[in-house]
Amino acid sequence: MRIALAVLLMSTLTLTACQSRLNPFNWFGNDQEVQVDVDETAVNPLVPNSKGGNSIFGERPEPVYSGTIVAQVKSVQVHRVPEGAMIEVIGISSIHGAHTVKLDPQNGGLPERGVLTYNLLAIHPQGGYTGGPEQSREISVAHILTPAQLEGVRTIRVVAATNARETRR
Repeated sequence: MRIALAVLLMSTLTLTACQSRLNPFNWFGNDQEVQVDVDETAVNPLVPNSKGGNSIFGERPEPVYSGTIVAQVKSVQVHRVPEGAMIEVIGISSIHGAHTVKLDPQNGGLPERGVLTYNLLAIHPQGGYTGGPEQSREISVAHILTPAQLEGVRTIRVVAATNARETRR
């Protein structure tokens, strides 16, 4: 029984390492680019025409983000990810129940003298409870930056109402 198991294990490892058609990992082969004919006049009947004047699906204004600045920034960390870098921010809200947290880029999202600045914003509920421990008011947000957005950036700064924190390369 041990010999049969050893042979089965060895053959499985050998098969997955080779480039043959018997290897299940190679059944779909390598990808390659193909040309696609695009018919620009084709209309999807399931998607409403947003240019119609009398349509109920007519032009809708972009929703306005009604967030306000958060009380305090507790930590800022930058992690490498395949897309570039991820900024992870933990903040402390003055009111319980803050939600829809956002990092709002300043200067049009462009670095000023090597510093990329964000405001930490959140939507605060009306008449929310302001007491309680700091841990119960913690909020967090993450934001992805591409390598093009990181070009020329030496420092990332996150600003709140009472403080600002920054991290350097």
